Amino acid sequence: MSLSDAEYHAKAHALLARIEAQVDAWLDEDVVDIDSHRTGGLLELSLPGGSKIVINTQPPLQEIWLAARSGGYHFKWDGARWLDREGQEFCARLSRSASEQAGRALTFSA
Repeated sequence: MSLSDAEYHAKAHALLARIEAQVDAWLDEDVVDIDSHRTGGLLELSLPGGSKIVINTQPPLQEIWLAARSGGYHFKWDGARWLDREGQEFCARLSRSASEQAGRALTFSA
């Protein structure tokens, strides 16, 4: 599904804001020590043990890219959610990657 540029930016930035809010909540509740740093459309999560997850918007392609230890993934909006080429939903993939890298179960909500 093709989005207008404004729709893409709104959806992509809302997703990054939700991730930041979840990380902030975990810090406030002393669940896990994850630092987040956002520069425009790039969000970097620094996890315990020094590993990182990078989430990056790709406006020309209307995609969200996720880079984690397990690999790199590209997600496109399907009209209801962000899906990769295998049909994996973004927050499910992010939750799995963050859990693996943090050594504890972490769930990001869609």
